Amino acid sequence: MNHRELRRLADLLREYGLTEVELEREGVRVRLRREPAAGVADRAAGAAAPPPGAAAIPGAGPLAPPSAAAEAHLLTIEAPLVGTFYRAPAPDAKPFVREGDRVEKGQVVCIIEAMKLMNEVEAKVAGRVVRVLVENAQPVEFGQPLFLLEP
Repeated sequence: MNHRELRRLADLLREYGLTEVELEREGVRVRLRREPAAGVADRAAGAAAPPPGAAAIPGAGPLAPPSAAAEAHLLTIEAPLVGTFYRAPAPDAKPFVREGDRVEKGQVVCIIEAMKLMNEVEAKVAGRVVRVLVENAQPVEFGQPLFLLEP
């Protein structure tokens, strides 16, 4: 990987407001990461609007985090990439999962849109959805908790 390619990756970070980009080619892996400017993440989250035609899904509001003691036995499904979180495959469709639903390993629980691509997020283990931690059509960061599961 040459200097020009690294510069292009850095430009992608700025251009799309990403905090991390990773590329692997011919056995060489490069990861560039930057800290968001102070207040930028807060403004972006507050100013983010759902795409045209996207409707909020009832019951998808922000939830108070559970206490640490109650959360100790729960498993987290995290965002595998930066993008926009959607609970359903289409604005008028039912959510993939709701609180209280039982999920199986490999079951799709949401989608994350990144660079106009829809990426399905699957449960890594079977369990019951205890909490949905993100509102529909909100931006998410890599590694951000999306769901809490009770195994």
